[in-house]
Amino acid sequence: MVLNNIEKLIEKYNNAETTLQEEAQLKAYFLSDKVAPHLEHYKPMFQYFSQSKNEQYTKDVPLKTKNTKLYQWISVAAVAVLMLGLIVPTFIGPTEEEKQEALLAYNQTIDAFNLISIGMNEGKQQLNSLILVSDNLNEGMEEAGRLSEFTETTNKIFKNK
Repeated sequence: MVLNNIEKLIEKYNNAETTLQEEAQLKAYFLSDKVAPHLEHYKPMFQYFSQSKNEQYTKDVPLKTKNTKLYQWISVAAVAVLMLGLIVPTFIGPTEEEKQEALLAYNQTIDAFNLISIGMNEGKQQLNSLILVSDNLNEGMEEAGRLSEFTETTNKIFKNK
């Protein structure tokens, strides 16, 4: 009867449905020497729980944090770098000569793209004429197939074959 009760408690324990009193019963059972052989694998777990209850943290935890001035100076330096990054480019902007060079490069790029576009459009027109030739060739093949049918029919009529 006791073993049956322990098995039911283990099932409840695995489903997280036990009370503290039931867990104490399980702990007492598995810490004793009379554990059923098919329940032996639970014994180390409950032994660990009883031993870990006695463990204590021995390291001292400092209550005061160290206030260093280094972090304050790092934040000041970060703000200064950020401000320089935002302000300096407005004073040292591109000159008129650099703007003219950039505009010239832009216009040359546009011209190059236009030339490429013209070449691609010419190639597309040549492909269109090839497609037309291909369509005519396919129509001719169909007509040739009809010619062979005509030949077979005339041979049947004249009984040549």
